[in-house]
Amino acid sequence: MRLRIAQEARGKHFLNLYSYTSTASLHAALGGAASTTSVDLSNTYLSWSKENFVLNGLTVDHADEQHMFFASDCFEWLKEGHEQYDLIFIDPPTFSNSKKFYGTFDVQRDHVSLIKRAMNRLNSEGTLYFSNNYRGFEMDEEIEAIFQVEEITSETIGPDFKRNQKIHRAWKIQHPGLDQY
Repeated sequence: MRLRIAQEARGKHFLNLYSYTSTASLHAALGGAASTTSVDLSNTYLSWSKENFVLNGLTVDHADEQHMFFASDCFEWLKEGHEQYDLIFIDPPTFSNSKKFYGTFDVQRDHVSLIKRAMNRLNSEGTLYFSNNYRGFEMDEEIEAIFQVEEITSETIGPDFKRNQKIHRAWKIQHPGLDQY
């Protein structure tokens, strides 16, 4: 998935939700993204993210706004902002009841509202990649009815994991009317 992001990121504004240590953001930056924005609840993970960027020769100074890092609940962050992105990556946890998050997060239950909020921040010709590690996950039909949705799991499994292709599932999601190429 990260290699795909790197290949598609040149000149684009990239958003990484549930960024963990921001390796997808790093790949986007190294692939020539105009900007990267990484959002995660954990300040610890965001510190690692910044360190990863610095180790790869990238600046993380918020003054230049090229590579931004936000410690926030992704739902709240999406609701509060207005910036638009060309490329979005969402790889949420299967379940979370973090003290920093109001309530609980369940990827099967909450993915519809999460994807809808993220699609509101996606440019009309942009692409959102949604991935998760829940083996029993099923994309809700509502998302498939509203947006162009293509499952790309087989394209995102590295050769080391070909024997266990249920390691994750991934989808390419776009606004209606775009070519699927």
